[in-house]
Amino acid sequence: MLVIVTEAVPPRLRGFLARWLLEVRAGVYVGNYSVKVRERLWKTVSEELGDGNAVMAWSAGNESGFTFRTAGQNRREPADIDGFSLVKYFPQNQMEKSVGL
Repeated sequence: MLVIVTEAVPPRLRGFLARWLLEVRAGVYVGNYSVKVRERLWKTVSEELGDGNAVMAWSAGNESGFTFRTAGQNRREPADIDGFSLVKYFPQNQMEKSVGL
């Protein structure tokens, strides 16, 4: 299983993803592809997201049963704690400082 969630990305990227994956909600794409296709999709997402952001999660043989990666600026950032993938959450004012707002 593969899930890609996008936020504030260009329409051309949304169209690209909709050709490969089922868009079950606005900006939420699901499918089931090989590692090779997944990596190719992610390469395009990370190159074309502009000012937006994205997260991709897929099934994996680890304790949680999945893994994920992110691209672009977001208040949520992945963190590896003793081999577990967790998410750090930044307050809005700290995020604004990091992007120069």
